[in-house]
Amino acid sequence: MAWQHSRPKYWFLSFVIGSLSRTLLDFAALAENHTAKDVGAAPATITTSEDVYELVPGPLDWWRANRHCEQRFAQLPLEARARELASTSRLLRTHHAQSLVWLGEREAFLRKPKQRRTHTAPILVFGNKTDTKYVKVLADFPMMPAVTACARVQWDNKTQEISTIFSYAVPAFINEFQLRGFAGEEGFVRFAIIVHGHHSPYLPAFRSDGQWHHLCVTWRQQNGTWAVYADGKKKASAAGLCATGPQLVCQAIYDHGTFIIGQDQDSLGGTFKEKESFSGNITDLNVWRRELSSEQIERVRSCYPIEHELIFRWDSFILQIEPTVQKVTAQFLCPGPVEECRVLEVGSGGVGYTSCLRSLPFVCHYKKDVYLLLKKTQSASSSPLISRVNALANATVIPENVFLGDVRDMSIPVAASVLQALVMALPEVGTPVEPADLLGVVQFLKQVSDIEVQDQEQLEMLELLSRYYMEVTERILEEQDTDKWLEISQIIRGPMTLVENLDRMASNLDQLLSAERTKITIQHRTIGIEVRKLELSRQESSSDVYLIQSQDAAGPDLIEIPPEEVERLKAKGLRRVTAINTWYSYSSLPRSLTGGSTVFQDVAASDGGRKYLSTQVGSSVISSALRSDYQEISISVRYRLKHHTQGWPDKLVEPICAFWNFSISPDTGGMWSTLGCSIIMSHVGSTSCFCNHTTNFAVLLQVYEVQRSSGEELTLKTLTFIGCGVSFCALMVTFILFLAVGVPKSERTTVHKNLVFALAAAEALLMFSELAKTNQALCFAVTAFLHLFFMAAFSWMLVEGLLLWSKVVAVNMSEDRRMKFYYVTGWGLPVIIVAVTLATSFNKYVADKHCWLNVQTDIIWAFVGPVLFVLTVNTFVLVRVVMVTVSSARRRSKMLTPSSSLEKQIAIQIWATAKPILVLLPVLGLTWVCGVLVHLSIIWAHIFIVLNSLQGLYIFLVYAIYNSEVRHAIQRMKEKKKALSFTYNGFLENPVCAPPPDLQYII
Repeated sequence: MAWQHSRPKYWFLSFVIGSLSRTLLDFAALAENHTAKDVGAAPATITTSEDVYELVPGPLDWWRANRHCEQRFAQLPLEARARELASTSRLLRTHHAQSLVWLGEREAFLRKPKQRRTHTAPILVFGNKTDTKYVKVLADFPMMPAVTACARVQWDNKTQEISTIFSYAVPAFINEFQLRGFAGEEGFVRFAIIVHGHHSPYLPAFRSDGQWHHLCVTWRQQNGTWAVYADGKKKASAAGLCATGPQLVCQAIYDHGTFIIGQDQDSLGGTFKEKESFSGNITDLNVWRRELSSEQIERVRSCYPIEHELIFRWDSFILQIEPTVQKVTAQFLCPGPVEECRVLEVGSGGVGYTSCLRSLPFVCHYKKDVYLLLKKTQSASSSPLISRVNALANATVIPENVFLGDVRDMSIPVAASVLQALVMALPEVGTPVEPADLLGVVQFLKQVSDIEVQDQEQLEMLELLSRYYMEVTERILEEQDTDKWLEISQIIRGPMTLVENLDRMASNLDQLLSAERTKITIQHRTIGIEVRKLELSRQESSSDVYLIQSQDAAGPDLIEIPPEEVERLKAKGLRRVTAINTWYSYSSLPRSLTGGSTVFQDVAASDGGRKYLSTQVGSSVISSALRSDYQEISISVRYRLKHHTQGWPDKLVEPICAFWNFSISPDTGGMWSTLGCSIIMSHVGSTSCFCNHTTNFAVLLQVYEVQRSSGEELTLKTLTFIGCGVSFCALMVTFILFLAVGVPKSERTTVHKNLVFALAAAEALLMFSELAKTNQALCFAVTAFLHLFFMAAFSWMLVEGLLLWSKVVAVNMSEDRRMKFYYVTGWGLPVIIVAVTLATSFNKYVADKHCWLNVQTDIIWAFVGPVLFVLTVNTFVLVRVVMVTVSSARRRSKMLTPSSSLEKQIAIQIWATAKPILVLLPVLGLTWVCGVLVHLSIIWAHIFIVLNSLQGLYIFLVYAIYNSEVRHAIQRMKEKKKALSFTYNGFLENPVCAPPPDLQYII
């Protein structure tokens, strides 16, 4: 059933809001329905440096205690943290709490329920109503001052006449103890207890849906107190159901009676009437000579026997079965486990275990910063959202405490009225919803998701409540003001809290399913719910599919239970299950998850051909859960979701199948994980996945920067090695020439020699860095020295620029002081940068697969930052030099050749521009600008490697071969050698003229 909706127009809003005044009395009652003892008094708390602990004195079972804390954005304290135990114990001893309080648990993977037990038992099949079918219990019953009788009953919903489940008769009272019921017109089965002939009223226990239900009745002699339980929950109770003796005291149930199943005894052991006979199936009927507690009844329901004072155990060997009553044996999946939960023993401070159903006080634990933020947000001035609604209605429609978590036992009619008011108010908000409003609405939705149906009238409103709930959730998810979400995200643990709550709300809709209505569908623009009953006994070997229709070419989003899973469920003996599916469109939920969506448990790695950038939600979020007897069943599912890759046109995008794991990082609400999920098939616009469990699924997109293939990588490595080898040889020859030929000492030659040495050392380390990858310590050392020498090379390139600037622009500094400054800049600055980087990021310094800085962290900026600074300064210097050179060339051209043609002058100016660029580009390091363009194309990568790998050869040619100072020095060496050679030859001819002794040593 799809529900169409439209947004109310503003001019109509006042009229509609005015109709809410009829619910004023309901809201007034709601305002009073909070914890009275908390009024006017702050909760008892203990604050530590990091945490806040708040004592909740009202005892609850573990499940309700856990939900109580969750609804207030807190958690039960964890036993694993010693400081939590100490703080909790101190708080409890201060307020004289009981000896035991609940502790929290880090839930298991996917919040799976505990393993449920299977139970094989004989079933009595009574069929149609008749006066002949009965079963007699062959047991001797003692005197019973208290009694509990429990059974599993499958009610025949085709008849509305009274049916007797069992009757116990003694000579004094034929109707000594009896349980009977009938299916009312409203769809509930009503039951009444008879004790000593006294009859309780018929009260509803469970729906007449043809399914198995667990039914228990208790009675106690004292005050004649009685109670009826259905499916583990108390449905009715009262006192005064008894016959009084001479002392006006209730009498016990007499002994040695006759116990008949399926018929009402009008005489001892007989005289049955067809209209009062039972129609349906019965199993697991047990009787105790005591009143069982709610906790014990839940244990019995979960197939855990209670042996103490058990006077009749369900066993076909002690049953006298009338031949027309059929007996079959079947295997049941028990409704739910009776788990033991952790408790803190206040006196000793130790940790123990007790039944989770026991009612105990508890403590809610907050992170201190979250607690302070929560109180600050809640203490803001009166809610703007509530004020607007109440102003339009001209009445106090919604009390403030509704959004502060103070309401207990909220009813479905009141919750529906509040949600209806919010549905009308939220679309008309002219300004973004304030953080206090957003927080209050989320807290209210948490409470509503835990509402339980109390009667038929509330059941009829459940679907309406779910529609309002979905629409409010949809509209607050549409609140795209990221700042508002960020302000409360730390408190509510992210928008996935809303998904979790809506999933819980959707699970309540299975109460509306029946033989006539097997599916409920509620579909809005961005959220959809489907709850469906699956009759496995009639199910063919095909999949069960939930899909969201779409006009996109990629097809609809869908999730399905594979046929093999359906067969597996049948093999386990399951006859009927309920599938609960939800869907959240890409247009709302993933945008609300911006920031949280990039938090990904399984970190992707870069390789030679691509660089990992991020992981983003790229599809809708879809979920599925399968339940039987109110317990979740673990199954495998397949799903297909459309994904959106338009945001990364020049990036490589790979889809991955993932689910939201609430158990990972519970303080932040969980994160995405891929465990148990895999891709079946991926197309351009959609991806099909398989997961071996049920939860909330999505397709995530891993975004990579395309780099190069393995072949291209090999080509570039080869080019780099050859280029670095040529460059290294050329630099070493240049360095040796500067030392050997006697180039006159000057600032320029000193700077050249330091630059050449730094570049040669860096090139040598780079050539052989691949060989060091296998040795971690050696690779670390190579990385550090590569960092140092490349930084030194760029520092001396900066010095080259500063030196050139000093020649172009007059600098008032002596040569000696300039050289000291150059040495500090060229070698001191690199040493400081490398030392600081190592000191602050020692463990993240080296990349995973290369002996170089880690590019996945901010460490790379210890190299890139200074390089960008050097390139910027040297670019400015080069522009200035070119301008001066061109200006000088123009003046010289006019002075020397005033009559030259225009073409010749232009040629002179072009050469004057090109010459300094060609000469200065390598030495100033400006060829590294090509590195900025490498990601655009592999061609730029080749250009970058060629230019920088041949930088040494270029320096050799320009600053050695074609350097006039070097050439003159070489010429002087040649002339000196020629002169020495001439002198030596003359000596041989005339020994009298011998050279001086020191000259002989040189030769």
